[in-house]
Amino acid sequence: MKQIIALGGGGFSMEPENPALDTYILNQCSKKTPKICFVGTASGDAESYIERFYQAYNAFDCIPSHLSLFKPPSGDLESYVMDKDIIFVGGGSTKNLVALWKEWGLDKILYKAWNEGIILSGISAGSICWFEEGVTDSYGDLTDIKALGFLPGSNCPHYDGEKDRRPVYTRMIKDQVLSPGYAADDGAALHFIGTDLHAAVSSRPDAKAYYVRPADGGFQEEEIAIKNLQP
Repeated sequence: MKQIIALGGGGFSMEPENPALDTYILNQCSKKTPKICFVGTASGDAESYIERFYQAYNAFDCIPSHLSLFKPPSGDLESYVMDKDIIFVGGGSTKNLVALWKEWGLDKILYKAWNEGIILSGISAGSICWFEEGVTDSYGDLTDIKALGFLPGSNCPHYDGEKDRRPVYTRMIKDQVLSPGYAADDGAALHFIGTDLHAAVSSRPDAKAYYVRPADGGFQEEEIAIKNLQP
């Protein structure tokens, strides 16, 4: 079963006191103690980001590891990736992520992993990367960017978390700079099975997700039913 879980924001790096989204990701794996690998390419494999990942996931019943392209864990990246059950991609520069993955062939490895049932997940740049395109601040100002295209359409994370994200994304949808797609607030995650949206979940009651499309010379936001993971 092919699965992608795309976080608009939240998880261990943004809500360290609230493990709801991290727990949700782990629970989608059928193994009791899944192997989860953090990929921090978008942040330049920042050591502090990697440390926060280990601090968070060492508290779960899982086997955490990380893949750095600046200090590769193995000369055989494909074997290293294919040994995992879950991949979690961190935030940062989507442009650098896509460029480096293509240079190393990691995009093709992750596509194979996805097709063989390894769960792909990520936040911000680690959400945008799975779609055909999205809105990014990799260049400074928010603009459109082409991504990997595992999932059809566009993506916008941090929909409520950064004041310019929503107006820029909806304008790009209206002007058809970007194809219709999915927007997620901080604390919201979109769970795809195959290329279809299976569920939307949140770590807080006010987090929302939307499908945004052009309509009548403007745009339409269709709010997606979302399940709050907090009791």
